[in-house]
Amino acid sequence: MNRHRILAGVFCLLATGNVLAEEADTLKVVDVEEITVIAAPKENRKLREQPAAVTLLSQQDMQNAQVNSIKNLTSVVPNMFIPDYGSRLTSAVYIRGIGSRINTPSVGLYVDNIPYIDKSAFDFSYADVERIDVLRGPQGTLYGRNAMGGLIKVHTKSPFSYQGTDFHVGAGTHNAYNTSLTHYHQLSERFAFSAGGFYDYQGGFFRNTVRDEKADKGQSAGGRFRAIYLPSDNWKADLNINYEYSDQGGYPYFYLGSLAPAGQKEELKPYIGKISNDEASSYYRNLLNAGLNLEYQARNFTLSMVTGYQYLKDRMFMDQDFSPANIFNIEQRQKMNTLSEEVVLKSRPNRRWQWTTGAFGFYQWLHTDGPVVFHKEGIDQVIEGNANNVFAGLSGAPDMHLTINDQSMRVSGSFDTPTLSGAIFHQSTFNDLLTEGLSATVGLRLDYEKIRMDYNSASTPTDFDFKVTVNKPGMPFPIVIENASPLRGNAAYQGKESTDYVQLLPKFALQYEWSKGNNVYATATRGYRSGGYNIQMFSDLITGVLSNSMIDAIAADENLKMINLMIDVNTIKQKVPEVREATRYKPEYTWNYEAGMHLTLWEDRLLADVSAFYMDTRDQQISKFA
Repeated sequence: MNRHRILAGVFCLLATGNVLAEEADTLKVVDVEEITVIAAPKENRKLREQPAAVTLLSQQDMQNAQVNSIKNLTSVVPNMFIPDYGSRLTSAVYIRGIGSRINTPSVGLYVDNIPYIDKSAFDFSYADVERIDVLRGPQGTLYGRNAMGGLIKVHTKSPFSYQGTDFHVGAGTHNAYNTSLTHYHQLSERFAFSAGGFYDYQGGFFRNTVRDEKADKGQSAGGRFRAIYLPSDNWKADLNINYEYSDQGGYPYFYLGSLAPAGQKEELKPYIGKISNDEASSYYRNLLNAGLNLEYQARNFTLSMVTGYQYLKDRMFMDQDFSPANIFNIEQRQKMNTLSEEVVLKSRPNRRWQWTTGAFGFYQWLHTDGPVVFHKEGIDQVIEGNANNVFAGLSGAPDMHLTINDQSMRVSGSFDTPTLSGAIFHQSTFNDLLTEGLSATVGLRLDYEKIRMDYNSASTPTDFDFKVTVNKPGMPFPIVIENASPLRGNAAYQGKESTDYVQLLPKFALQYEWSKGNNVYATATRGYRSGGYNIQMFSDLITGVLSNSMIDAIAADENLKMINLMIDVNTIKQKVPEVREATRYKPEYTWNYEAGMHLTLWEDRLLADVSAFYMDTRDQQISKFA
């Protein structure tokens, strides 16, 4: 079991909100949560009144810090790191050292209360965003899976709060252009809507010296529609539809000069330190997110029903050797549909007992095609070269040489990985315990998840020849033995796997508030990142099975049977693990122990947040490149 511990102290002073001049020498900080009314289905109090480390960014804050995508949050949110590299598929988000580069995220994302289940959808346009809340530390009790590092909540502008038309246009060096147009309109006291679109073009920074073109240019376009209807004083319906298309070049990596085979090093020497892919890498994505929020305000409670739908269709193509040599490439196509539903009941605010209870579930259909294509150079270097290196290393064996006749080889992979998840949760806060201002929060979530994998992966049949040269002392001339008939290797995997697991996610917190906006707290919370199947492992499995199949074909040939008398062919076969053993990984989880305070100082002129935390993470999922 991997065990990873993080001990860190964070002390940050955050001034939030707009600064307005009431008199010539008087400044006042306007509380973001006071001036911006945000519908929050789960929270009973404002975020800075809760026992959690938070960062709140208003629209003015985002404009001042030039936050126009999720990756820009790195510069303004403490303990947060989002590397700006690769394509929008690899939107790795790290909070307090917890994050992930592939598979499921470790940080949750909600946009207008709609969960974005897959991190392929995290990097989107922020053209009409009103406010961003970042909660640091596990938020598993209320938000469940994949919020073990924290949570990002994005809120777009309400057409009831904004009227008129927003138009933005920008330009920069290296052929960078962007524009957006959004109109907000209130038709009556009961109905308002907004509609808009955007376009962004990036000319790129890095030139591919072989193809003589920019390696990282790209463009994206899309639009958003939002409609809010108030059928009565107690009911509210909020519909949000967002579509985005992006097409970008990617992966401007280059050769460092150390890992090429001996015969290739001199050939590649002129390209050291230069982007020189012979094939253009790219990524395109079609992304649709839609959500419907229904809210009912009763005298003693609020009922929220949130339905979400996400559609993703994308294609990634990568020149995997990152060199001018035509060795091999990888392609990945995904098609995903996700439907989620959450029902939440919570008490009205300003009660001595405040509570939130609810149920959440989603079903995700995900189909992935991921072929790897080896060209002739790749076959010679990777497959044929590795096999002959094994033969050359056999002590006491005759000289053996394998020659693959194919000009290309395709390792295909088709995978269906549906996921079913369900949860129930409850959290209670008891105020004014023993003394005024002292509160205790206790919560528990029961999460269930079932993942299935239907796989069909195979390589194209591989035709090859095999030659044995026996040349021992005393022999008048070497003896050459070749295969009697054409040899062929095959490799295929087809089958099903499934796994499920249950997680309990508790939360305990104590907080003391001695005046409005001033409190100190201590918490212990648990979060987790879901497990699953790593379909990228199938290329290794196929390679191993293909190698063993070729050895079996050699041993079965009529002319080559004498090899069995010289060596035990089983000793040169690869040990190929079972599919379940090679591809399945367990959930990752963490316990977070934290103490902190929220301070409102100098007559509301300065807001200060202080926190110290200790995280104990187990079964950590690590991406390791061979």
